[in-house]
Amino acid sequence: MARLLLFGGKGGVGKTTTSAATAVWLADAGLRVLLVSSDPAHSTSDSLGVELGPKPTEVDGVPGLFGLEMDPESKLSSVLPKMGEMMNGMNGSGGLGGLGSLSMMLDPNAKEEMESVRDEVKTSDMVIPGLDEALAFDELLRHVEDPTWDVIVFDTAPTGHTLRFLSLPELIESWSDRLIRMMRVSGGLRSMLFGRKESDAMKDELERFRRRVLHVRRVLSNKELTSFTLVTIPERMGINETLRAHESLTEYNLPVPNCLVNRLTPEFDHPFLANRRAAELDRVSELETLMENVNIATMELLDDEVVGIDSLRNVGQRLYGEVQKHPDDLGPHIIGDALKHSIHRGMTRSIEGDIERIMLHYPGIDRDDLSLRSEDGILYVGLNGREREVVTSVPTKASRVTAKLEGDVLRLDVPLDEE
Repeated sequence: MARLLLFGGKGGVGKTTTSAATAVWLADAGLRVLLVSSDPAHSTSDSLGVELGPKPTEVDGVPGLFGLEMDPESKLSSVLPKMGEMMNGMNGSGGLGGLGSLSMMLDPNAKEEMESVRDEVKTSDMVIPGLDEALAFDELLRHVEDPTWDVIVFDTAPTGHTLRFLSLPELIESWSDRLIRMMRVSGGLRSMLFGRKESDAMKDELERFRRRVLHVRRVLSNKELTSFTLVTIPERMGINETLRAHESLTEYNLPVPNCLVNRLTPEFDHPFLANRRAAELDRVSELETLMENVNIATMELLDDEVVGIDSLRNVGQRLYGEVQKHPDDLGPHIIGDALKHSIHRGMTRSIEGDIERIMLHYPGIDRDDLSLRSEDGILYVGLNGREREVVTSVPTKASRVTAKLEGDVLRLDVPLDEE
């Protein structure tokens, strides 16, 4: 699995520049990097000077770097369609959830409860707070589970969106309770009108979605996989929001090893600028005191806007130092000067005699979540029901591959000789 580096903070503090510069630096170091943005403003495309879309696009001039921009809102109409159909049935014409004249068969108390619940659950309530963020993170997880990526850098939406997603499982629980109440009250008559399959399909769809959200949250809280860098500016509102975000992220067990204070006033021999810099350094000291286990880094305001690969390389060197070739083994290895990250590769391969040894990094994975099969000489590794092709030097069969899970690493020994 790829290392996931998230960058977040309030809008306009330099998250996109910081994440893009990080991605360029890592790719220049020899890693295969995917830069992902969920910002509908397409700032990542502007920063790189490359038109990105919903699929990984290679970035010209930076070998090993790919980018994509998500559009989670476009997927809302396809999320939980069975629930949408069910809601329409419940809120249809004729009153009492579309039961029409058969509503006279209901007990008066049941009628009253059903009307009450129906008023609570409108079709518009299908778009619950955090749902678009859930789609973005679930889409992100598909790439994290792809062993061909070494690092995924995620330029998140403003921090509030991330925190809203993290509370989504609890929101779903409350939201689904109202739906289940209506299903219970109207169950018998709805079975006569629509059949039980519709009700069961809705419940199953809701439960599957809830499990996916919980799985994403487990990945985000795994420090072997994920780190969250808060980006801010040395102004009171930015500092306050950063402190609140850090407190909330810590409550959800998200690893926050770094905080970057961006656009610090440079040191000049001018009273106005000197006073401003002194006030800003006081705010940096405040962060260091109140977030004692977080590496607080600073970057001074540059004399020009950061647009294009060359400018991003300049920022990357300020944050991480001169680019050096990343070691070929899985790692992890610590990189960076101002900002520091623990980086591992997603996959390595080597030839040892007549064996091709492929090492896949799967931190925190359960053996039962893994599967291995082959088809027409192509090897597939499954993780949580999602299969990925693992490229081998020769066509092979899964029955001939020796697979062993050693801690966080799945070792595959593929015979190079023909059967």
